[in-house]
Order: sequence, then structure tokens, then C-alpha cells
Amino acid sequence: MSGRVHLVGAGPGDPGLLTARALELIASADVILYDRLIPSSALDGARPDAELLFVGKEGGGDSVPQEQTEALMVERAQAGRTVVRLKGGDPFVFGRGGEEALTLRAAGIPFEVVPGVTAGVAASAYAGIPVTHRGLARAVALVTGQTREDEDGGEVAIDWPALAAFPGTLVLYMGVRRLPGIAAALIAAGRPGSQPAAIVEAGTLPGQRTVTGTLETIAATAEREGIRPPSITIVGPVAALAEELAWLPPRPLSGVSVAVTRARAQASGLARRLETLGATVVQAPAIRVQPISDPAAAAIDPRTYDLICVTSANGVAGLFERLDDGVHPRGDARALAATRIAAIGPATTRALAEHGIVADVVPERAVAEALVEALAELPVARALVVRAREARDVLPDALRARGAEVDVLPVYETLAEPLSPRTLQAVRAADYITFTSSSSVRFFLQAAGGEAGLSGAARIVSIGPVTSATLREHGLEPDVEADPFDVEGMIAALLADAAARASDA
Repeated sequence: MSGRVHLVGAGPGDPGLLTARALELIASADVILYDRLIPSSALDGARPDAELLFVGKEGGGDSVPQEQTEALMVERAQAGRTVVRLKGGDPFVFGRGGEEALTLRAAGIPFEVVPGVTAGVAASAYAGIPVTHRGLARAVALVTGQTREDEDGGEVAIDWPALAAFPGTLVLYMGVRRLPGIAAALIAAGRPGSQPAAIVEAGTLPGQRTVTGTLETIAATAEREGIRPPSITIVGPVAALAEELAWLPPRPLSGVSVAVTRARAQASGLARRLETLGATVVQAPAIRVQPISDPAAAAIDPRTYDLICVTSANGVAGLFERLDDGVHPRGDARALAATRIAAIGPATTRALAEHGIVADVVPERAVAEALVEALAELPVARALVVRAREARDVLPDALRARGAEVDVLPVYETLAEPLSPRTLQAVRAADYITFTSSSSVRFFLQAAGGEAGLSGAARIVSIGPVTSATLREHGLEPDVEADPFDVEGMIAALLADAAARASDA
């Protein structure tokens, strides 16, 4: 039985511009074939067991042949799988989505097209340039700056006189390398060289920047400023509005790249915060969090404990899956009414609150040692510690030393996630690399081939002393350590370090 393919536009780069339908399909897909220009967090919502295949094109570099991409779509769909072909921008605007749809139709495979926000409109808007404006432009033409060969091997030429005479705004995609020739051709065909022009690099992304000039000067300006793909070029009177209508505020981490090694499912909050601050985020999930599913596992009756300790947000879901007091429905928060709850860290506290539970004990520092101190005056006869399969025994050992009977309930485990050579190359080029746990350190170094795999990463950021100790065990000294020991503390420490380095430069 044939599967189905969804040709999905992922928008221009800002993850906030992904459509609700796109997010829904990403979350349900068996297979996702994705491009280089999709938002960095677009895959965060994918199922853990989904097959993720990079089929992107690198401008001026390696690329996956279009025929191979189409063959993968057909093959996976014919195997009965649900496939999402995730493309930057809109699949039918210079995305070759029409070609892919024709291939699917020829193969008899049902498909759906999900439009996305196209870069020509979105990047212009983020730069303060309206592509149409009363009195300045009543029409807009979207034009590719690249040409291709036709079936007979001849080049398909752009009709420069028609474009030069077009009574509106020209938005040129994929034309940075050919901009001198494009500008010269338009001027030769009659477009005034004095007409305003602008280039938006990395539109809607944290590294977005805009350069302006005229049609005659814009190519030289772009070369002087080192403009690189992905970029769009806007030609027409509306380009002169860029400075007047600029609305994106300066951001403290603009121009700074940060690698995030956290598990993909947990990385979205950190990545989004960094992007909001202007950072370019490199997603390098070195670990994967997997629930421990054991249908035969006994239910947990919380009434038999006077203290339940949850050491991370990942453990909250596992606790509620086992929760059963024999009175309320399984997983019902009311079963915890008579039991004291302790939690490590604000993320764990929030996860409990989402289930209607307010933790009774939350230490100021998000480490097991701090929870031991916070429980020092609390009488404990029988305790349950909910945690990962492999974790430090600081908390259960301390409670046992006080004479308490302690049960340890592992509800999840962290597994190594392989990283592609392309991802590792991007990490090595980053300004910062963040580690939010000891397991992220171990598994990243395993994927990168040891501490040498970090060569080139300017600064190592640790979430706290336990993670820092693991880094030192591997011969690496953290440059930045969070305090408090949580994600917000990590971001604050990174901001302070980046500001100090900028002032010293």
C-alpha cells in the first residue's frame, strides 16, 4: 500500500514562521527529507523514530542530486511510509516542488502541497522593505538569478528587456554570485542605474543584515561587505525605505554562533532563546532521551513513600506513567496529595506544575548536593528517587546514610546520537559550544572523535559544576560556567562572556 508525500514549505528561516500545518506534518512523519535552509529548530518536533535525511544544496559546494531526492521520496512512499519533503521557503517558488509533484504523480503516489512563507517577501519585510507600496510599486516580480540548461543543452535566457521595463519591484533570488552581470544586464536593457537597490543576507535569521545602494553600485557594495548566500536582492524605489522602516532591534548575540549539543527534543527552548538574542544556532544533538518502557513494570503507589524526588524534567512523564494509588485513575496527580515532592531545577519544577503539582522542596542550585542540603532537616523514612538509568548516586546514598529506605526508579535513558560530518564541521566553526549535562559531554566527544573534535570551538560553556567536572575528566576546561546551574543561568553567563569579549576587541 502506497504511502503519501507532503511537499512542505518551511518558510525563510525564522522558526516562528512555520505554519501550523507544517508543524503537524513534521510531528507525524515517518520520513523527513530536508533542505539546508529550513529553520534550525524545524526538526525538533519530529518523532524520535522518524528517519531524517539531509538532501540539501550547498551554494557553491556539495549537493544531493535532484534525481536522487525524487527517487528517495518515491521509494519511501512506495514502502507505505508517510514522507515530508521539507523545503526552505515555499515549495512552488524556486523550490523545484513542481518537478517533485510531477514525479510523484507519474509514480501514482498521492501528495499534498503545504505552502510556506517565501523568502522574497519575508526577508524584504524583515528588512523594512515593502515589496509593494502605494505610489512606489503596484506590482512585484519574483525572479531567479540563476539560469539552467534546457533539454537540448542550451541556456534558458532571462528576458532582460522585459524585466528592465517591469513597472514594479524586482526581487531576485539566488543571484549573489552573478549580481555584477545581472545589474549590468538590467542597466543595459534600460533599467535606471540610479534606481534604489538592497540586498538582504540571511533574511529572518539571527545573522540577517541589509546593505543598500543603487542598481549601479549594489554589486560592488555587496562584494565589499562580503555578502554571501542565502541572500535576496530588491530593485526598485521601495528599496529606499529600508533604513526608514527598519524594525528589528539590535541583538546582543548578533554575529555569534552557538552549538547546542542537547537532545533535540529538549534543545528547542535553549535554541529559541539564543536565536531571539541574535545568535546563529548550530543544532548538534549528541544525545537522545528514550523513555524506559516496561509494560510489566509495577505501578508506583506514592502513599508508601513520604518523599518522592524527581531529578529532571525528563523524569516527570515517567513518574506519572507509573503513578497508581488504587483510588484514582492511573497517572492522576491527586495520588500525590499526601506525599512530599522534591525537585531539582526549574525545568523539573515547571514539568511538575504542568501536571498540577507544586514541588514542596526545590533547592536554590540545580544539583543533587543542593537537594541533599535542602532535605537535611526533613524527616524521611522511605523515599523514591525518579531519575535516568545512569545517574550519580549522590542523592540516594545521602538519604540512605540518614537511615532512610530508598527506592530508585529509572524512567528514561540517554543514548548516543550520531552526528554527521557536516554537523561536526559546523560545530568546530562555532564561537561557543554548550553542554547541559555530563552525558552530552561524553556522547558529543564520542561522536567527534575525542577532545580533538572540539578544535576550533572558541569557548566551551557548561551548565554547572557537575558538567564542568566531566569536561575536565576529558581534558577540557570550560571557559564559561552557568550560575545558577540551569538554562537561564547558562544564557546569562554566555551573554556576559560575549559582551566582555566584544568590549576587549
